[in-house]
Amino acid sequence: MNQNILAVERLSKFFEVGGRLFRKPARVQAVADVSFTIGKRTSLGLVGESGCGKSTLARCLLRLVEPDAGRIVFEGQDLTDLDRASMRAVRRLAQIIFQDPYASLNPRRTVRQTLAEPLRVHGTVQEKDVDSRIEAALEEVGLAADFASRYPHEFSGGQRQRIGIARALILQPSLIVADEPVSALDVSVQAQVLKLLERLRERRGLSLLFVSHDLGVVRHVCDRVAVMYLGRIVEEGPVPEIFDRPLHPYTRVLRAASPVPDPRARFALPRVVGEIPSAMNPPTGCAFHPRCPNAMPRCSQEAPALTEMGGGRKVACFLVQAATAGTPS
Repeated sequence: MNQNILAVERLSKFFEVGGRLFRKPARVQAVADVSFTIGKRTSLGLVGESGCGKSTLARCLLRLVEPDAGRIVFEGQDLTDLDRASMRAVRRLAQIIFQDPYASLNPRRTVRQTLAEPLRVHGTVQEKDVDSRIEAALEEVGLAADFASRYPHEFSGGQRQRIGIARALILQPSLIVADEPVSALDVSVQAQVLKLLERLRERRGLSLLFVSHDLGVVRHVCDRVAVMYLGRIVEEGPVPEIFDRPLHPYTRVLRAASPVPDPRARFALPRVVGEIPSAMNPPTGCAFHPRCPNAMPRCSQEAPALTEMGGGRKVACFLVQAATAGTPS
């Protein structure tokens, strides 16, 4: 019996940028040959620096952005070849929470109108039951039922994001894609929203893809983590393992950016210089090698494959793979 709710197989997405008269546009690969799975009732964190392609990947999963290659299998159904009507039925079961709570809500619609629209589009409830479903959804995310008559500008950022969460949950989906849902919020409000998501996931038995640039945020809501760099996943594994023993040099950099308040958890970090390369002109071989203090000649010539390391870990690094195999680097 398949225990995965979502399986992504070698997914890729290209964009054409620039291009003028007598000049061809550049072809940028935002997502490069990405594969991963999300189990039923489990959560996966997708982390990486801004511009690494994680939000593009999240939108590709729901075909809000059309992928160029690969397969997306949701609940045993291949989504990549579905027509528009078939995808509408799928989206009832797979919903997204957007990053910006200000831009994701229509300022001319009340909360009631915003939450009622998906119910009417998908025809999941009778008209007489719409108001009661809306009130239940608002109460579930910690908002008063009388908020339904108000407009988005009357709410704080945290309240707006709760409305966005209510909109995603009102159709009772089985998978939620949360695209940096707390990055636009104050730190104190972030904690409240994270606790809300964790509580809702446990209560409803949801599967979750949580996109973030901060490993420290992901550790509170996710079971597993996939680390993305310049369009590729470079490490994947259980949350405790990633935090206690990060293997890829880039994962160690992200781990250092979100330290835990425990002196015993400190560890020596490699010195990393430079910024993330442009996706328009990516380095040859391993994309991280220009910034990696342990780079070998091979790293600039070949791209390491994401390889099973045991214990649920996967890493794309020649040095780590050689050390694990017991071979000289």
